[in-house]
Amino acid sequence: MPVTQRAIEHVKRMIAAGELRPGDRLPTERDLAAGLGVSRSSMREAIRALTTLGVLEVRHGSGVYVTALRPGDLLETFSVLAEVSQDETLIEVLQVRRMLEPAATAMAAARADDAALRRLGAILDRIETGGSEGETVAADISFHQAIVEITGNATLVAINDGLSSRTFNARVWRGHREAGLTARLREDHERIYQALCARDPDAARAAATVHVMEVERWLRGSLEPGGEC
Repeated sequence: MPVTQRAIEHVKRMIAAGELRPGDRLPTERDLAAGLGVSRSSMREAIRALTTLGVLEVRHGSGVYVTALRPGDLLETFSVLAEVSQDETLIEVLQVRRMLEPAATAMAAARADDAALRRLGAILDRIETGGSEGETVAADISFHQAIVEITGNATLVAINDGLSSRTFNARVWRGHREAGLTARLREDHERIYQALCARDPDAARAAATVHVMEVERWLRGSLEPGGEC
C-alpha cells in the first residue's frame, strides 16, 4: 500500500474506532507521522486528501479537526457524478436512480405529513406552468429532493443529490419540449404526488419507477442515430 494511502487508512481507523470523534482535534502532523513511521510530507498529503473528502477540516491557526461527519459533507464530492457523466454513464446513473427512487418514494408515502404534502404541492405547481426552463428544472429537482427528505434518511438524501444534475434535467425538459412531450413529464410528477397524498407506498413506488424509466427511455432514444433529440 502506498505510504500516503497507509496514512489515510490509519486516520480513518482511528475515527472508526472512536479514538477520534467528530469535532476532535487531531494530534500534530509531526506526532501522527512519527507514530505511523511515515514522513511528514506523506502525512500532510493524507490530511489534504481527507480534507477534500470532507472527513477533516483545517482551521488555520488552530489545527486539523474531524468534521461533523454528516453524510452530505462526506458525499459532497459524489455530487459531481451526474453533472459530468455522459452517454452510457448517464444511463447507469439512471439505472441506479431506478433502484433507489421508487423505494425512497414508497417510504415517503408512508411517512409524509400534511405539511410535507403541502410543500410538495406548491413545488408541483411550479413545474411546467408557463415558467422559464430554469424555473421548471429547479422545481423538478426540488420536487424529488423534497420527497427523499421526507424519508428522514440523511445518507439517502446525500446520495440522491449526487445522482441529480441540473444540466441533465434541463436537457430532459428541453428534449421533451422539442418533441411536444412535456405533458408526459408533468403527468409523471402528478401521479407521484397523488400516490403520496393517498399514503399509498405501492402506488408511489410504481409511479416513481415509471417516471425514471420514461427518462431512461428518452435518453436511450436520444443517444441513437436519428433519436429523439
